[in-house]
Amino acid sequence: MNGKVKGNYRTVEEWEAALGDQIRRVRIGRDLDQAGLAELANVSIGAISNLERGKGSSLRTLISVVRALGRTEWLESLAPAVGVSPMQLLRSKQRTPRLRVRASRRVPPATEPR
Repeated sequence: MNGKVKGNYRTVEEWEAALGDQIRRVRIGRDLDQAGLAELANVSIGAISNLERGKGSSLRTLISVVRALGRTEWLESLAPAVGVSPMQLLRSKQRTPRLRVRASRRVPPATEPR
């Protein structure tokens, strides 16, 4: 894969290949062979091979390998913590005013003494 993206869109296969390539580069940069990474991640060598070749992998394998490589920031960037913006907080506190139900202001009719 040459890293080119068609209009900011990649197919699933292109993403698999790109992620596999990144994992392979980090593994080699850490001077690990596939067997060493498999042992660190507690997955099979075949799982590492499939992941690096973009041939499908489970989410569990991907997370285990990324953690073993010390690249958990990749995972954090996929699922950043969701916070409430100050504006959302302010809006939530600005409730619509309640309508008060008022008792009738009519004066009761005067009763005549007997």
